[in-house]
Amino acid sequence: MSGEAYIRRADEALEETYEPPMSLSAYVDLVLERPGSAAHASKYLLAAIEAAGTRSVVEEGERKERYRFFDDPHNDGEHAILGNTEVLNAFVDDLRSIAARRGKEEKILWLDGPTATGKSELKRCLINGLREYSKTDAGRRYTVEWNIAGTDASPGMTYGDVSAPDEDDWYVSPVQAHPLSVFPESVREELLAELNAALDDHIPVHLDTHLDPFSREAYDHLEEQYRRKNADELFSAVTDGKHLRVKNFVVDVGQGIGVLHSEDDGSPKERLVGSWMAGMLQQLDSRGRKNPQAFSYDGVLSQGNGLLTIIEDAAQHADLLQKLLNVPDEGTVKLDKGIGMDLDTQMIIISNPDLEAQLNQHAEMEGSDPLKALKRRLDKHEFTYLTNLSLEAELLRRELTNETAIWEADRYEEIESMLQEPVDISVRGVDGTVRTREIAPHAIEAAALYAVGSRLDIDALPPGLDLVDKALIYDRGYLLDGDERRYRDEFDFGEPTDGIGGIPVTYTRDVIADLLHEETERRHSSLAVEDVIMPRDVLNAMVDGFDDAPVFSPNERTEYENRLVPVKNHVFSCQESDVIDAIMRDKRVDEATVEEYIEHVYAWVEGEPIENDRGEFVDPDPLKMKVFEIKHLGRFDEDDYDGSDPTDGVEAFRAEKIITALNRHAWRNRDEDFRVSDVDPREIPVIRTVLGSHDWDDVRRTYEDFDPGQWDDPPSGTETESIKTRTLKNLQEMFEYSAASAELTSRHVMGQVSYRWD
Repeated sequence: MSGEAYIRRADEALEETYEPPMSLSAYVDLVLERPGSAAHASKYLLAAIEAAGTRSVVEEGERKERYRFFDDPHNDGEHAILGNTEVLNAFVDDLRSIAARRGKEEKILWLDGPTATGKSELKRCLINGLREYSKTDAGRRYTVEWNIAGTDASPGMTYGDVSAPDEDDWYVSPVQAHPLSVFPESVREELLAELNAALDDHIPVHLDTHLDPFSREAYDHLEEQYRRKNADELFSAVTDGKHLRVKNFVVDVGQGIGVLHSEDDGSPKERLVGSWMAGMLQQLDSRGRKNPQAFSYDGVLSQGNGLLTIIEDAAQHADLLQKLLNVPDEGTVKLDKGIGMDLDTQMIIISNPDLEAQLNQHAEMEGSDPLKALKRRLDKHEFTYLTNLSLEAELLRRELTNETAIWEADRYEEIESMLQEPVDISVRGVDGTVRTREIAPHAIEAAALYAVGSRLDIDALPPGLDLVDKALIYDRGYLLDGDERRYRDEFDFGEPTDGIGGIPVTYTRDVIADLLHEETERRHSSLAVEDVIMPRDVLNAMVDGFDDAPVFSPNERTEYENRLVPVKNHVFSCQESDVIDAIMRDKRVDEATVEEYIEHVYAWVEGEPIENDRGEFVDPDPLKMKVFEIKHLGRFDEDDYDGSDPTDGVEAFRAEKIITALNRHAWRNRDEDFRVSDVDPREIPVIRTVLGSHDWDDVRRTYEDFDPGQWDDPPSGTETESIKTRTLKNLQEMFEYSAASAELTSRHVMGQVSYRWD
């Protein structure tokens, strides 16, 4: 595309973003038709979040609805918040109560939690989401701008330029004043009543703010001039299109969003609302007092007026918090003793746990605690480390590769395959050469599982479960117990403290980043494998780095080291399963055969005929069912049948393990009208467990001359050689292993298997 074409695209984008200025009466007509455009701050923020819709997720083993707004959809997911859905939902619920004036309007929303838990991502999500929502028709945001040129010899409206304005000089409200605040209070109340009557929403629009001091100065000046001229319709004269216009603006930091960063300094007044510009006071007509036109309006409340105020790393600004008490209570702040400013902003403070320590420094004083009033107004929402394996793997991949897509799938198996995938990353060596290093299959999964395992409370685990079992239950919602699934609600984990502490993702990321730049010496014949990072490499490096990482206490290091073995065992079992599946690939049952078996079993249990390929209705075939059950399911042998007729044990198996499981799956996947879509046979536990799943006994029985002890360098012409060739090829085709990682993984698995083979 040419440069001119890109310029045209940019012009079109801005045309869609901005509207031309309109008169006050045109704005009133617009909001009466589209009441949401006049929403107060908390209602507008709520509308932006809800407009993005929701999606279903599983966290801590429970299915939950999640607001897509927090996936950062307008920014391709770059700053998505992974996990903490329950915390975010509670945040939105509080926001809904505040917007509806249900007794929480004096609350300051407080987002607390350790580093690397998603709090900074929330800030970016809010900024990105509100910016993009304000570009849509439903989310247009408006303010006023003034022009007083020509009414007298005054230097005009300014907060910086003292040159005389001409007819085209317009000055926008520096604090995003709401256009309806121009109206006298009695008229505004009548207008809001009509607007809310037309609002298709349970939350009415509230507007308790008056004109900001800057706009008030313009209004008073115009009113005085036209009163001297004995204007008949004074309000109409003041708000005439040559003096007042309503303009839409794109919400951003400084325009409806105020962000106070940890490094921002200055007096409390400067950080909150701004400062007086002494030189300007000498040049502006102040009529015996300070002129609001000479104020900077660059404080966090001024910038966030009309929508959102965020205080980041609030422990650095603890001195401000007490001075903010009147903002949610009274909706006002003062520029100085004589000039106040009404505010409409949703306040959010973000902090690490150190803020709570500051707030509790006088807790022993109980009723005399000077911070008690502040703590009463803080509504705390605590972020924790992720406790979902797949979410931690997704986050770790994002940290290493800058991938931004959100993992979504209809079935957990799709998510499971994503977290097991390898990752290729290009690195530059000290000699300037660039090479690609592979993070092998299951390596990201292993690191994520170890990190999640360090965050789980395992003091109250049910008998027979370990931390890996708990992690799997939390991730997919169930645990396989033989043929059956045991769901989250069947387990009692007590009152866990999951996610409060543990290995942060930043530590894991840094460990893997260091491995990417390490030189290794591994080689196998002519096949270079030094560029592969295996799961055990990552786990060992994580443990080795504990002693040098100041973020961990001695007790934490010991505790985390003790949790390594079950993670290593699980990861090895995953690698072992891949290798067995690759060896037995040609022995797997195709889905058509499975579906045919289920069709015959269902018809047999119900006593119904089935339709064959010729369109004829015939009885279910007992021989087909018998062959499948003996050969593929491995559940029965010839003694369990009378010819082709099943004995009681086979009949019970078909009814309980096949049909009951099929009906249970259909019931769980019904829609709101109790309709059931196509049922996937792989969702039947006994089919899922056995279909395509083999063990070493199957390998031994199928390949009698196979010897895993010869795997590293199998003799030419042996069965072991041919099996290895096919297995390495299948690992690459089935599970996306590279040639090198397939070699390393299979050698590792065979090295363990050979000890027990004989």
